[in-house]
Amino acid sequence: MSEQARSPRRGMCAAILCLEAIALGLTTPVMVSVADVALGTALAVGLGLMVVCLVLAGMLRGEWAYAVGWLVQLAAIGLGFVIPLMFFLGAIFALLWGTAYLLGRKIERERAAAYAAIDAVQ
Repeated sequence: MSEQARSPRRGMCAAILCLEAIALGLTTPVMVSVADVALGTALAVGLGLMVVCLVLAGMLRGEWAYAVGWLVQLAAIGLGFVIPLMFFLGAIFALLWGTAYLLGRKIERERAAAYAAIDAVQ
């Protein structure tokens, strides 16, 4: 893959989703032992969100996937109603996601402008 075709936004956002998948997967035993959530519900929510993060990390080629990524961030923050610490941790991941998304877009724009300028000179 050429340097011009690589997406810094995709790489950074995928990294955030992979790290978030670990954190969300680890909420499963916390929901069961601390919040007294039923095992089936905790597995569906914790491991379900983990799988969504991992699958989504591989599907960040379309703009729709980034919109779903924002929904995952809302779900992680919403998990704070079950595990109060997730309000804080979810907000941290949402901040990281937003930073990766916006910084990645900025890099993509600047890179496209630079390659256009190089192509114009040649």
